[in-house]
Amino acid sequence: MTETITAPEITAGTWRIDPDHSEITFSVRHLMTTVRGVFTEFGGRIDIADDVFASTAGAEIVIASIDTRNAERDELIRSSQILDAANHPAMTFAATAVAPARTGRRARHPRYTVDGDLTIRGVTRPVSLLTEFHGAGTDQRGGLRAGFTASTRISRSDYGIEFNVPLQGDRLMLGDEIEIGLEIQAVHGS
Repeated sequence: MTETITAPEITAGTWRIDPDHSEITFSVRHLMTTVRGVFTEFGGRIDIADDVFASTAGAEIVIASIDTRNAERDELIRSSQILDAANHPAMTFAATAVAPARTGRRARHPRYTVDGDLTIRGVTRPVSLLTEFHGAGTDQRGGLRAGFTASTRISRSDYGIEFNVPLQGDRLMLGDEIEIGLEIQAVHGS
């Protein structure tokens, strides 16, 4: 059964990402396992239009804030061989379209596709974020908050990130596909 998705009920206006209650994660295949990491410094805003599907959003993620729980690996990722934080200190995302997602199955929360441009190392490519809206409500201080979960997959080689280590046979140390996950809590009017 295919679900029907309508526009979410959310107050129009500017919503700021609350970094203290949000998380940006990533994972990549490393040898025979998956390595995960987070970015600890980021910000952004969501501008909800009266017509929710005309809304826009933007985010900036500080490359130097990467944390994979291994200082040596983090320095390599920040280096010019991978993300080149010295010359490209941030990656950015700018939403270009919002539409109901056609997932073909009923989800716990309504799903939307947020298309946009992701810029890494000065290279911009289109991405689609599968996004779930968890609702909006009043917090303990009377502020209005909204919650979202989003995910996408990118190819690091599409952004000019070719670093790898050849292993025995035709294997490589790192996979090309990066999974990106977002847990976003946004505050209205801040």
